[in-house]
Amino acid sequence: MSDAPSAVPRSNAVVAVLAFAGIVVSLMQTLVIPIVPELPRLLDAPASDTAWAVTATLLAAAVATPVVGRLGDMFGKRRMLLISGVMLIVGSVVCALADSLLPMIIGRALQGLASGVIPLGISIMRDELPAERLASATALMSASLGIGGALGLPAAALIADNFSWHVLFWTSAALGAVAIALVTAFVPESKVRTGGRFDLVGAIGMAAGLVCLLLAISKGADWGWGSGTTIGLFVAAVVILLAWGFFELRTDQPLVDLRTTARRQVLVTNLASIAVGFAMFAMSLVIPQLLQLPSQTGYGLGKSMLAAGLVMAPSGLVMMATAPISAAVSKSRGPKATLMIGALIVAAGYGLNIVLMSEVWHFVLVSCVIGAGIGFTYGSMPALIMGAVPASETAAANSLNTLMRSIGTSSASAIAGVILAQLTTDFGGYALPSEDGFKAVLAVGAGAALLAFAVASFIPRQRVAGDGTLAAEGPAEPAEVAAKS
Repeated sequence: MSDAPSAVPRSNAVVAVLAFAGIVVSLMQTLVIPIVPELPRLLDAPASDTAWAVTATLLAAAVATPVVGRLGDMFGKRRMLLISGVMLIVGSVVCALADSLLPMIIGRALQGLASGVIPLGISIMRDELPAERLASATALMSASLGIGGALGLPAAALIADNFSWHVLFWTSAALGAVAIALVTAFVPESKVRTGGRFDLVGAIGMAAGLVCLLLAISKGADWGWGSGTTIGLFVAAVVILLAWGFFELRTDQPLVDLRTTARRQVLVTNLASIAVGFAMFAMSLVIPQLLQLPSQTGYGLGKSMLAAGLVMAPSGLVMMATAPISAAVSKSRGPKATLMIGALIVAAGYGLNIVLMSEVWHFVLVSCVIGAGIGFTYGSMPALIMGAVPASETAAANSLNTLMRSIGTSSASAIAGVILAQLTTDFGGYALPSEDGFKAVLAVGAGAALLAFAVASFIPRQRVAGDGTLAAEGPAEPAEVAAKS
């Protein structure tokens, strides 16, 4: 009982530090956006090659997230969180010192390897926090993925406009160092471990399949969707991932426990996560472009990158503010209801944007509405996942869920790119995306949110236990028993 007075401050510190680390890592999504048009000049390389500064981060994150989650379950989540932080710092320093393309790509890939911080942080919270704090804390940690992306754009634009572009990466290295120091000081190592051996063959197979899939999605527009390279990568992804799944089902200690993943609550939540990830990213693709296109087009507002970032920034604050509301709804109605409510809010936001897109305040309002919906959806997913998996598999399961969101965002980028490339208007001899093209992407974003709502309806109903935790109705599964041990 003597430790009780210190429990609340200690829990607050753990939540604050882990959320800060999640925001720092998610900043990597938007860090290079202000300088992407300038990279060919800065790195003396063709634009088709400098695009790998973005693609490398995406691919590295996709591979690292589930692998780091599994390693965290085996060898310690805090340990892997610190290693991820080191990767972020090293990658940032490499980029800060880079003056050519190859070091930039290497550095950006190293930054992508830090993407496991958010699912690791959620898993640490499950192990360390009291039950009454868990829902709101994991909602905040999950939402940090969107918070960092929203706040990072204006900050990166401000730095890029006033300083050397290298300062962007020195800043991210400094933030990474602060995050590591805080984690070392305030976050304890979890005692929940699975042990066993690492499934190296499974990791290689999953990495190969994911790289083929995401490479085809992210580069298909450049290579041509009907090109032999794109089609070949899609076919290779299907073949490799099917073979990987066959292997994982027959190995004693798999990288991903597909039987646990196939449980209805986990499977349906992950499918909904793909649609939610798609819906979230559509906003990030449309709003900044509409704000920056010349006003002479009749639908662009002619604003700077910094102004566009400032318009998007409030959505990150809204995500943060909705985390406790999301947790309260999950506690009273179950995280399934929270996910469905959030999906409807996101769809409403896109519908609003289709009719309100002529003033700056229109975009502030729309981004805040969508941000509120994303806060609800992202806040509910960890609760749904952790309610269906053993405590010893929390990091791996949350990492897979994070990966599903990433697949959704990558697909959004590809599909929106195709739509905007097909629906164009002539502006002074240049083809620009037309107003109808942007409205079509917004409609697709609304459709993705409604799809997430429909998919989420198949998640088993939740019941609130006496201690305030949530579980699926029906007989307790082994996961529930393990989680309470």
